[in-house]
Amino acid sequence: MSVLIVIPARHASSRYPGKPLVELRGAGGEARSLIRRSWEAARAVSGVDRVVVATDDARIRDHVAAFGGEVVMTSPDCRNGTERCAEAHATLGGGYDIVVNLQGDAPLTPHWFVEDLIAGLRANPQAELATPVLRCDGRALNGFLEDRRAGRVGGTTAVFGAGGRALYFSKEVIPFTGRTYADDAPTPVFHHVGVYAYRPDALAAYPSWPVGPLEELEGLEQLRFLEQGRHVLCVEVESRGRVFWELNNPEDVPRIESMLAEMGLE
Repeated sequence: MSVLIVIPARHASSRYPGKPLVELRGAGGEARSLIRRSWEAARAVSGVDRVVVATDDARIRDHVAAFGGEVVMTSPDCRNGTERCAEAHATLGGGYDIVVNLQGDAPLTPHWFVEDLIAGLRANPQAELATPVLRCDGRALNGFLEDRRAGRVGGTTAVFGAGGRALYFSKEVIPFTGRTYADDAPTPVFHHVGVYAYRPDALAAYPSWPVGPLEELEGLEQLRFLEQGRHVLCVEVESRGRVFWELNNPEDVPRIESMLAEMGLE
């Protein structure tokens, strides 16, 4: 089955304008942009036929072209990354069996997260969308709770039922636990990792579906699939000692740079 990775990136983020071009310093002190680090993460995934960045911004296009990445220009009217992936796949002529959306704000995404996600979708033909979830340890959960207390939107959490079928995703911390955990203790909260693998038919149909009230309230694009009654598969992945965090706010830059240094990533 052929696999395309699309990295959607826009400059006009309401929470963090220009985010894809923000530079992050790694362990060796070298500064590379967020979008370049995300592209490098995508290129590290095995079994992928093609990696492209999908954007509507000439600054991002020129920057990606300068470091040797492939760019697909898409409409500024795309409402989220999934719609941008759908347009990019169509612009490329379609034909891929699985389309992966590796969001451009997740440069710490390990390659095995995406490989496990692709394998999970292949093994579950009834699923139309698959997305990874990572069990939070106390350190990660306490970070989420700290963000919420400070009024910041941190990571997204997920709850799912039998067979990994998704029940809900939220920017709040769910389920409620009512207790604290040691940094290295497992918790019942799952961090939703911002990666998606789509069946091409479901991806092509997505832009035509109306935005539902839950997607509108939470600002989470994957909720459109749930509100349409579609089968969304949560694939549990293992951290293998790797720390994972997305860049959602300017305050996350030093946090991610610290993680890059901690992991010895250049």
